[in-house]
Amino acid sequence: MMQELLPTEVAQFRDMIEARLGLQFDDTKLGHLARVLAMRITSDGAAYLSRLAAEPASAPAWHRLAADLTVTETYFYRSAEQIQAYAELAAPACQQARSHGEPVRVLSVGCASGEEPYTLAIAAREAEGLGPHSVEIRAIDANPVMLAKAARARYTSWSLRELRPELLGRWFTRDGELHVLSDAVRRAVIFEQRNLALDDAELWAPGRYDIVFCRNLLMYFSPAQARAAVARIATGLAPGGYLFLGHAETLRGLSNDFHLCQSHGTFYYKRKPGGGEPALGLAPGPLPWRGAAVRPVQMDDPAWWGGVITRATQRIHSLAVTMPARQANRTAPAQPDLHQALLSLRQEQFAQSLAQIGQLPPEHADDPEVLLLKAVSLSQSGALVPAQQVCRQLLERDDLHAGAYYVLALCREGSGDFDAALKHYRSAAYLDPGFALARLHIGVLERRRGEAEAARRDLAQALLLLEHEDPARLLLFGGGFPRSALIGLCRAELAAFGAAA
Repeated sequence: MMQELLPTEVAQFRDMIEARLGLQFDDTKLGHLARVLAMRITSDGAAYLSRLAAEPASAPAWHRLAADLTVTETYFYRSAEQIQAYAELAAPACQQARSHGEPVRVLSVGCASGEEPYTLAIAAREAEGLGPHSVEIRAIDANPVMLAKAARARYTSWSLRELRPELLGRWFTRDGELHVLSDAVRRAVIFEQRNLALDDAELWAPGRYDIVFCRNLLMYFSPAQARAAVARIATGLAPGGYLFLGHAETLRGLSNDFHLCQSHGTFYYKRKPGGGEPALGLAPGPLPWRGAAVRPVQMDDPAWWGGVITRATQRIHSLAVTMPARQANRTAPAQPDLHQALLSLRQEQFAQSLAQIGQLPPEHADDPEVLLLKAVSLSQSGALVPAQQVCRQLLERDDLHAGAYYVLALCREGSGDFDAALKHYRSAAYLDPGFALARLHIGVLERRRGEAEAARRDLAQALLLLEHEDPARLLLFGGGFPRSALIGLCRAELAAFGAAA
């Protein structure tokens, strides 16, 4: 029979997990935490929690909890487009930058049972111009059970489901129901038990790595822990080095140390040559992949538009969250008052909006929120070339700015450059997964390109997001169309497939 727990004990357990392991669990996961805690308690819950609190994060008790609380299922060549970008672009670029033929230094964080680092070793051996000694791979995980499995390097067919038959034959031998990895690949990877949530001077020595894979791990972290973890990675990455995250993770709101890269149908990051602003300079808030849907405002609210204008101003400021904070020893100037310009934008008085922006104090001329509103006003007035210039000015300051990518995409689409438009819309949707309008445009362009399956998926997602999109963002980016019209467009695009929306 499972131990009956007090709510305060489960809450204390959750707080301890966040502090020691960096893992965050919202209220919907309290049942799972209670079950894990109950399995660990033999008699008294308070006594167990006291003992656990006295243990360092490196203790076996915490390792067992890490194993119980995280999803460890993975497979070879997972997200193959990222592996392709690593083997064809990132590793060769780093190899060229290395002197005297030194190997490219690769780190796999949260390596679980070894599929990812072994994939990186195989991909380097398969890539033209690299070879068996071109990379040096270090793999870390907090879970000793998974590390022991990685060391055995014996895998089921399910773990190898994405591996091409010729690679399976070249790098594995069959032993009953299992496939055994070749010794040559096994020797290419060094496994260690480490915890990304903890400070570790040796692990994150400055410039130690050329490439870091940290996929599908930050999503478990609290915002503070995620920012701290990314700061450690940024320290450990050499300038010009590459960082690969999971597809549902972005650095938006986490760091200013990286440029966004897009190739091989995927996104990844490159460490800025001189480094960016410290992560601690970023505004606190939820991680971009955890944003909750915003409840729509009622149209019959007499203060509806006034509230929308206020939230739109706040939205503009929040879209600049990745901009470096001003120096702590200086008094930051007040944020510009954009209410009148937003009101003119809502009324489609674009010349007036631009004039009001131009009347702002000179010290605000290059503020990211001012640049964003200026780009929106220019694009909606049809001044596509100046709008693009403003977008690029903004992206020079913050190339993780989803709004700037979206407006730039609108301009490229308006100029008939649909390939570039789709690329920029995808950047906006990647950086801000809740960006309904970016997802809608992606689906529309995919349908026109004949990419039916992708278009259905993205339009269906856009329809779901539009139902709950913040009216302030619709005001900023909706081109004057109300929510109902945008939903109608989305349904019509889906209906073109004969789908029931």
